[in-house]
Amino acid sequence: MVYLNGDFLEKDKAFVSVMDRGFLFGDSVYEVLPVYEGNIFCFKPHLHRLSESLEAIKIPNPHTNEKWRMTLQQLINYHPQHTNQSIYLQVTRGCDTDRKHTYGKLKPTVYMQSSPFEAVRKEDFLSGLSAITRDDIRWSQCNTKVTSLLANVMYAQEAKQNNVEDVILCRNNIVTECSSANLFIVKNGCVYTHPKGPHILPGITREVVLECADYYNINTEEVTISKEDLLDADEVWISSSTREVLPITKIDDVLINQGKVGGIWPLVFDRYQVEKSLNS
Repeated sequence: MVYLNGDFLEKDKAFVSVMDRGFLFGDSVYEVLPVYEGNIFCFKPHLHRLSESLEAIKIPNPHTNEKWRMTLQQLINYHPQHTNQSIYLQVTRGCDTDRKHTYGKLKPTVYMQSSPFEAVRKEDFLSGLSAITRDDIRWSQCNTKVTSLLANVMYAQEAKQNNVEDVILCRNNIVTECSSANLFIVKNGCVYTHPKGPHILPGITREVVLECADYYNINTEEVTISKEDLLDADEVWISSSTREVLPITKIDDVLINQGKVGGIWPLVFDRYQVEKSLNS
């Protein structure tokens, strides 16, 4: 079952108009909310980011937070067989009478679907993962979670074709993030990540990872990271809502920490599992 504009219905019976601006222009925003044991992880931060994205492109928020929570919970309840779920939520500007770049007052389209996913298991990543680097050609408002993701899709497909976990993006030799994840490096016991701003998505998981490091009194800094810093790091991690936090031990055929997972990642990973129970 999926949700579309007030109705719960089977996915193959859910349709939007060809005049929907989300279809025609990618004029829409989205969120992905992980659900563990039937509970939404970090609900308030996700809804806050949704509101900020809607405001950034001037789409009126169609629901109150309480209405969002109620509707999301209804969708979750339709899939009790799935212990862990990933909720995809999209809000478009709505439908017009014709295709044109400008718009008037429209009623937003709201779509939500649930997909099952397996929670990350620590033992599956003790050997680390690989990544490649590419130039960051995305637009200059990456902190708005819009559905216009063609560049991200191209990067993700390239990662798949190269049998690596993700593509790490660089803008003028500064590492920003990945095709669908934030990025961290560890050097001399300090965790570094790109500062918030228009070049990265302010990941909810990113914030939790920083809190996990703080729990162990591990220093964290939000600073720009050069590609040379990346390849010389003691540890490299990526984070996203459904992948949580994963270690990268090989980038562009360069081994990170001699190809071994470092000592800080396991601590942060374990603490993240605790945070899941505290914030769901």
